[in-house]
Amino acid sequence: MSTSLSPLPGGLGDFGTGSGGAPSSGGLPARAGASGGSRALGARLTRRQKVAILVRLMVNGGARLPLADWPDGMQTALTEAMGQLRMVDHDTLSEVIEEFEQELDRVALCFPGAMAGALGLLDGHISPLTAARLRREAGVAARGDPWERISGLDAARLLPVLEEESVEVGAVVLSKLPTGKAAEVLGKLPGEKARRITHAMSRTGKVAPETVARIGITLSAQFDAQPVTAFQSGPVERVAAVLNFSPSATRDDVLKGLEEEDAEFAEEVKKAIFTFANIADRLAARDIPKITRGIDQAVLVTALAAASGAAERSRDHILDNMSKRMAESLREEMAEKGKVKEKDGEEAMTAVVAEIRRLEAEGEIILLSPDEEP
Repeated sequence: MSTSLSPLPGGLGDFGTGSGGAPSSGGLPARAGASGGSRALGARLTRRQKVAILVRLMVNGGARLPLADWPDGMQTALTEAMGQLRMVDHDTLSEVIEEFEQELDRVALCFPGAMAGALGLLDGHISPLTAARLRREAGVAARGDPWERISGLDAARLLPVLEEESVEVGAVVLSKLPTGKAAEVLGKLPGEKARRITHAMSRTGKVAPETVARIGITLSAQFDAQPVTAFQSGPVERVAAVLNFSPSATRDDVLKGLEEEDAEFAEEVKKAIFTFANIADRLAARDIPKITRGIDQAVLVTALAAASGAAERSRDHILDNMSKRMAESLREEMAEKGKVKEKDGEEAMTAVVAEIRRLEAEGEIILLSPDEEP
């Protein structure tokens, strides 16, 4: 017998009576009589009580059932049905199992039966724009634990909501977020609001679990109501990503133009840019061996030999934080290579930056903020 209730046609609701699954009068006696009496008793059981019997049987057998994924009303109905039952004899149990197996044999496909379930089923198959529109129109929240979804959002999306919500709600949100994410969000909040939320966190221990769940559902609905943007990253990140791989002359020219048009935006782009010259300030010394392992030595030699001006600090940072033997070998090859063409040097330094970005994306290294010591 299957240990999953997911194939049940329509779920628990189909196992209730037409009037909502009211219990049979008198419930079950402590002991059933002969086989005929058992069949009569089986016929008197409501469908919800039969589900309760099946769930009890599966739990006894060690099955882990996804009951927590059921709607609250279905979980309540199941619990109430279990509370109405006492002892069930072997004949009645066999009859319930046989009926359940017959139900399963007749099922070819199951559908969720509601918009929320349909959206969950099609998650990842339909476009985010369509999914967001359907959720808004149907008033459906995103599927799953809302706090898991909220914890996965970046600080930029969390910040506006926390700025608008009460201090008490903000304290609950920060308490539910991973420590690192909570610290990041707290650091971006205005000072007075951050202090008040931090103080309010001392009182979150008295908040009921139901209240925390309602806050999560409400906030998740707010995020669902936000329009889906065409781009996954913001304009600062997109511009910085393009300039990261642009020739230095182009990059400098674009930044100069941005400063004239919008100095504040230009400053944000500068902070987001990561080029070879930023290695000395943004890459920790302990991570140097990780990046050099993934770069072809000829490419690394070309990049180091081409480093001049602001990039010289990054060249020295790389050479000073690897084994002396390897550093000496690279310096010898750099001397033999001599002057490097500007185009070749740019390409080699871009390859080094690309390797650093790859390792960062995979979580192998963490780039320091401009204010931290490398």
